[in-house]
Amino acid sequence: MRAYIVFSGTGPILILTTYPELTDQRLVAKLAHKGIVKFIAYEVPLERVGAIYGVPYEVVAEDLEHTEDMRVLDFNGHHIFSRFSFDEIGEPIMWGD
Repeated sequence: MRAYIVFSGTGPILILTTYPELTDQRLVAKLAHKGIVKFIAYEVPLERVGAIYGVPYEVVAEDLEHTEDMRVLDFNGHHIFSRFSFDEIGEPIMWGD
């Protein structure tokens, strides 16, 4: 499982996914279905996400345990931004034209 902060035109969301990479066409299609066709994303450490979100993280992670899918864990941009430092995020992943 992986966690990403995804920045799009509507603001950041925090997702958990079991797809092997963010640019997996199945995941990109799911994001597009939600109206996200262009984004910049950063992987964040699962351990840190679990420490911040606690039980909600555990519930979502358990839901994803036996499937390849994605779930939005947080859509409050202020909350997401205030919880992660720039030192904790990975290199940017850009999608779209």
